[in-house]
Amino acid sequence: MFSDRAQIHVEAGRGGDGGLSFRREKHVPRGGPDGGDGGRGGDVAVRADPTLRDLSSLHGVRRVRAGRGGNGRGKRRHGADGNAVELRVPVGTEILDPAGALVADLAEPGAAFVAAHGGPGGRGNARFATPTRQAPRFAETGLPGDEADYLLHLKLVADAALTGLPNAGKSSLLRRISNAKPKVADYPFTTIEPVLGTVEAPDGRQLVVADVPGLIEGAAEGAGLGHEFLAHLERARLLIHVLDVAAPDIRARYQAIRHELAEYGAGLDELPEVVVLNKVDLVQERPRISFDGVLQTFLLSCATGEGVAELERALFELCPVEAPKPAGNDALPDFLEYRPRPRPRPSFRIFRTDRGYRVVGTRPPPEELEEALRKAGVKRGTEVEVGDETLEWS
Repeated sequence: MFSDRAQIHVEAGRGGDGGLSFRREKHVPRGGPDGGDGGRGGDVAVRADPTLRDLSSLHGVRRVRAGRGGNGRGKRRHGADGNAVELRVPVGTEILDPAGALVADLAEPGAAFVAAHGGPGGRGNARFATPTRQAPRFAETGLPGDEADYLLHLKLVADAALTGLPNAGKSSLLRRISNAKPKVADYPFTTIEPVLGTVEAPDGRQLVVADVPGLIEGAAEGAGLGHEFLAHLERARLLIHVLDVAAPDIRARYQAIRHELAEYGAGLDELPEVVVLNKVDLVQERPRISFDGVLQTFLLSCATGEGVAELERALFELCPVEAPKPAGNDALPDFLEYRPRPRPRPSFRIFRTDRGYRVVGTRPPPEELEEALRKAGVKRGTEVEVGDETLEWS
């Protein structure tokens, strides 16, 4: 089943703890500290994959967690970085925060967004050795990674999009001009999910055409099926408005759809448009009707194929050429970061000692301190030094 919505909770990996170790070798009685640093926690990233068509692969995925960094060890051996997680989504996926604000738009194949950054690893005790402190018996614990909730919305990326009332013949037209095989039947709302098809020209050029469920009056306010998929028209560069010439009052039907596009907003009513008068095989007299502001009007029959080839040829002339990318941006960066958030410096750090844990810095509220110690791995009965106090964790 087609899915264009998903919600995920992401947790980046926690950094590994620094090593608390001393060099122990024969004939080296005072080898000094040799604890290595902890590894960095793994990131959670989202990448646009051109082989995917919808977000159904994320159904049932509520929580995504990256790997924790490895702990530092003796002989100055650093811990390994945690395993990163990369979610694959279709091209055209928008990433929004819980308030609905756009965070990232993965509109290009391969575009990626780091949804959660892994926490840095803690420093081993070898890093704290000084001429006056030659045997530090403490090491930093790793910091937690980012944690966040995101909404994923898919907007299909298509050169042209079919729009119109239900049962106007949009799916039949897509079958005629492309390689798509949507369901076709003689009743409204045969199409209940978007379908993409590729139209090929003799010279090898290709256009992607989208068929979305038919609109009805009030669609912009949520009526019918089409309102759920109006967003898929936003990225199209040409609208193909299909009308049934055998139905009464063609102009009123045309205006009804134009009204819904204008009410929805997002510039849908400003897109270049062609009108297709379908089912001419069902009327005795060819309609003579014009529409203001359209690029061209076509008379055709999807049942007999009359006029289809002419429309197909015209699409490659009428569909605007995609704007060239700015000079100097030929190569897409590995990761696109939108609204980067600076990582706040913690007001306190937790150190692992040979007797337990030590909290250094501004003492946080009890609930925050308890959560931080729990994530650092403190166990019942462990000594915790907070300022001048020594507490026993219970």
